Amino acid sequence: MHAGADRHPGLFGGARMTRHIRVIGLDDFHHRQLDTVRHAEQYAFHGLLPYDMVVHPDAYRIDEMIEEGVRELEEGEAPPDAVIGHWDFPTTALRVIFRDAYDLRGPTLESILIAEHKYWSRLRQAMAIPENIPAFESLDPFDPHAANQVSMDYPFWIKPNIGFSSQMVYRVDGPDMLAKSLDGLRAGIARFGEPFERFMARASLPDDIPTDLDAYHCTIEKPIDGWQCTVEGYVRHGRVVVYGVVDSVREGPMNSSFARYEFPSQLPESVQERLAELTRRVVPAMELDDTPFNIEYFWDDEGDQIWLLEVNTRISQSHSPLFIDVAGASHHEVAIDIALGRRPSFPRWEGPHEVAVKFMLRRHEDAVVTRVPTADEIEALEDDFPGALIRIEVEEGDRLSDLPGQDAYSYEVAVIFLGGPSHDRVHSLYDELLERLPLSFRPVD
Repeated sequence: MHAGADRHPGLFGGARMTRHIRVIGLDDFHHRQLDTVRHAEQYAFHGLLPYDMVVHPDAYRIDEMIEEGVRELEEGEAPPDAVIGHWDFPTTALRVIFRDAYDLRGPTLESILIAEHKYWSRLRQAMAIPENIPAFESLDPFDPHAANQVSMDYPFWIKPNIGFSSQMVYRVDGPDMLAKSLDGLRAGIARFGEPFERFMARASLPDDIPTDLDAYHCTIEKPIDGWQCTVEGYVRHGRVVVYGVVDSVREGPMNSSFARYEFPSQLPESVQERLAELTRRVVPAMELDDTPFNIEYFWDDEGDQIWLLEVNTRISQSHSPLFIDVAGASHHEVAIDIALGRRPSFPRWEGPHEVAVKFMLRRHEDAVVTRVPTADEIEALEDDFPGALIRIEVEEGDRLSDLPGQDAYSYEVAVIFLGGPSHDRVHSLYDELLERLPLSFRPVD
């Protein structure tokens, strides 16, 4: 924890001062989300590191990122009052490096690395809420006898210890799939393993963390299922606060790919209260403080069992437009307040809609994109569906199997945000919009 943010005890009181907020990998879409937060007129938002450098680059060159980021900060018009980010690793760790350079408030690098590492994170979760953690074990995919080292019965999931968006995550139902999964992991695990070890070299990890089970190892765990949701919250001065629950709906083979996020959650209130209590127990076990977070859970309604899937040390940027539609502002507001040393006052439920949904349009077979909507066509659709946001993730001529950052089972080709008075109405609006969306493909020869 850093005390530097407390140097502004009269924040927003007395004379008005501009606060300079640095946002790692800022793009135009998220700049518009930032403009919705309370006191936005008193902030100056600046990007930190180019988007293409931190989001799906060819390689994560950590030393280069740090050097470039430090240079941008030193050459900025004013020192940063806060450094925030909404992207996955390595943004989560880079925030710490840049904040430390200016003695700004935030979590420790060690706590971020523990949370990011699948196996280390599971160890800490199992200490705090063992009844809500699936069986898990570690595996070295480079062990020539790796397949024989697995003690868990089929089926199970195998995941690289570092990764996001379900990249290189496989469901294994038998020996053939295990062999295929190990091949894929050996080929791709260094993409995140090498940059993670660059941060490990800067950290002093606690004695209970088995650093020999490093970023080149995998975690195997038993499948969990049920109603999936994400708890959005923050921890400040050791106090954990939950401010929203978003439903996460999957589709495709083995329900492996996200289809949509819906806010607010339709989970029973009693289940949401239990999720909040589990969150208050698990976050301190990760040694996290002064940070927003989101935690993914499953609720198995048949057995009334809650399972924890994953802890993320950032807001979910995917949920930002949902909070704008329902709460009236992006939950970037939470990230900013925490980084400035303020207690958030969020949400205020001032949005224009009762329900908001992010739809992820996917294809499950490889194809080539033959037609994408023009900017004028997108604008016309957004005019006809007030409040809609349409983001096309492909370009004409793209082959889907060449797209970066995809999960192992599908390809995300577009994202559509919609709000309305009810879940049913939003879904019917989506069906109408989809019928008019000029996006087409041809099968791969």
